[in-house]
Amino acid sequence: MAKPSPSYSGTKELLALGHAIKELRLDLGLSQEALAFEAGIDRSYIGGIERGEHNIAMINLIKIAQTLNIHASELLIKANL
Repeated sequence: MAKPSPSYSGTKELLALGHAIKELRLDLGLSQEALAFEAGIDRSYIGGIERGEHNIAMINLIKIAQTLNIHASELLIKANL
């Protein structure tokens, strides 16, 4: 399991992104496990992203956005980033 980012965990930007991902996931009726499976990302990592613990890599942001049927840029806009 990935450890939280020592430098960025809990920053307002990561918390906002995590909140936006969680909101979209719930709107689609997906569990963390289902989102993780469809995106090809570990479930515990998804949980950490939603809690603002991980400074997410661009490729993972794209995978999550695609799974949520949204462009990565739209996801960032939704998070006010």
